[in-house]
Amino acid sequence: MSQLPATYAQSGVNIEAGNELVRRIKPHAQRTHTPGVLGGLGGFGALFQHDFSAYEQPLLVSSTDGVGTKLKLAFQLNKHDTVGRDLVAMCVNDLICCGAKPLFFLDYFATGKLSPEVAEQVVKGIADGCVESGCALVGGETAELPGFYSEGEYDLAGFTVGVVDKPKLIDGTTVQQGDAIIGVASSGLHSNGYSLGRKLLEPLGYDTFNAELNTTVGAALLEPTRLYVLPVLSLLESVTVKAIANITGGGFYENIPRVLPEGSIAQIRRGSWNPSPLFSMIQTQGQVAEREMFTTFNMGIGLVMVVAPSQVAATLAHFQQQNIEAFEIGTIEKGEGEARVELV
Repeated sequence: MSQLPATYAQSGVNIEAGNELVRRIKPHAQRTHTPGVLGGLGGFGALFQHDFSAYEQPLLVSSTDGVGTKLKLAFQLNKHDTVGRDLVAMCVNDLICCGAKPLFFLDYFATGKLSPEVAEQVVKGIADGCVESGCALVGGETAELPGFYSEGEYDLAGFTVGVVDKPKLIDGTTVQQGDAIIGVASSGLHSNGYSLGRKLLEPLGYDTFNAELNTTVGAALLEPTRLYVLPVLSLLESVTVKAIANITGGGFYENIPRVLPEGSIAQIRRGSWNPSPLFSMIQTQGQVAEREMFTTFNMGIGLVMVVAPSQVAATLAHFQQQNIEAFEIGTIEKGEGEARVELV
């Protein structure tokens, strides 16, 4: 008869590894701290005190998300220092669609057997994303679940809270016929469509250098999600943005209508921007139909904004100053029924 485990460690949970991870990640969390942070890591609840005196009617906005099967690439390529940034981006880029400034962020890291070295790389990426977005990493949870995940694998989830003044809330209600649609460039696939993208591009070899991409296939796929928070917050100081859509799962066809009034048609002009060759490689490899591409992937546009025609030039100039490509990609037209997207 085999001996049954008598301790938690013998059952596969290493408490000391968890303690080591906390020691490793404290410096990363500390560099994200903003004036609202009270206390440090390790409490039962994270404390945050924000100064709302400058707001007429402060609204709290929250978002939660994960990274999806992009993590599979991190496992295969043994590169873990960027998926944390993806995690932050997937959450805070949703907040900015309301015009909200992210205040703080928490993460959930779950694995079968905890490697403090790998987990620290992930948290470093999370901290990098928080610093770039101006929000504080105030806490999280590390779960070691023996037998639940395959060896060397983990999962991530993130949660963020932000604030916007109600009179400045961006909700799409003022969008009207003739408004311009601005597309802000993505940094690649971001964190959506990887179940299809990996299946089609893996046969090419992730370590294969591609001249069109000017990097390896794997590096292009692991390129972290662009963070739009600070560039958009600074834009809102001088430009009235009527609607913002984060182009994530569901692509153009599902995300843009979410921020438009009923009866709106977002007419998107083909050829008004040049997406990364990564998208054409995927389409060619799988002979993927155009509508499927625009439903599954961001097609090189990570954020879509609606502004009045008179504010197009200022919007494009702002992103140019931020060294981010942006394009006028379409117009709002009048239709009937539910809002929809048309490629023209």
